[in-house]
Amino acid sequence: MPNPRNILAIIGSGGMGLATARRLAGGRTVFLADASEKNLLSSAKSLRDDGHEVQTHVVDVASFESVQKFASAAAAAGNVDTVVHTAGLSPAMAPAARIFEVDLVGTANVIDAFYEVVSPGSTLTCIASIARFGASPSPALAAHLATAPRGQLLSKPELLDVTTSDPAAAYSVSKAANLLRIQAAARRYAAKGARINSVSPGVILTAMVRQELEGPSGPTIKGMIAGTPMQRGGSADEIASAVAFLAGPDASYITGSDLVVDGGCIAGNSGDLMAKGKPE
Repeated sequence: MPNPRNILAIIGSGGMGLATARRLAGGRTVFLADASEKNLLSSAKSLRDDGHEVQTHVVDVASFESVQKFASAAAAAGNVDTVVHTAGLSPAMAPAARIFEVDLVGTANVIDAFYEVVSPGSTLTCIASIARFGASPSPALAAHLATAPRGQLLSKPELLDVTTSDPAAAYSVSKAANLLRIQAAARRYAAKGARINSVSPGVILTAMVRQELEGPSGPTIKGMIAGTPMQRGGSADEIASAVAFLAGPDASYITGSDLVVDGGCIAGNSGDLMAKGKPE
């Protein structure tokens, strides 16, 4: 009996998810998940037109049961060797409470659900954001975000305060929590022979960011691009390349880590601040 094909599970079929699927799909069956059936069908057609085998699943990452069902279906079809979680909401797309449900709890759900099905050599890569650098959770909140049971993640008063205010603040906290959660999960993933990492993109010119450019965050995003050393936004393909590295054999000793892919935005701003602080 032939060995089952390896499974590439992609959560989020938008720009980064589709680019990553194209980059990593060769020789694998693609299990593609998204909350939007319309987006799923469009992305799946594009991949199938390129010759890839694709199965689609409508998944709400805010629901553990929904993610768990997707993970189980992928595992039933073969060896889940690569998982990439790209799904998320930006500040222009939803209120703070929903951003917490999707971007914060959703990532915890993916980490926990796929932990049940990974095997030696498997990798999970989550898309975070350089917005995480804008959040400064207290030590107590950071510990909570890293290790609290997923059903209790949103119980802290500090988070309840944010849900009544700024979606951008909720986004930054959620993305900071993504890395904390990944760092905390690295040991148990390693016990199964698997690795878990994240990528923090800067301004990547996907449809989601173009929507942000038309909203209240537009001037800020344009300022970030202007202040980036490379003087441009990035592409979904450049994020897919970073994910391919973390998911591949060249990153075999990397786990619990985050790769910043931002054209130098964070480094450039830090360098400018240090230069301004130099004595005459």
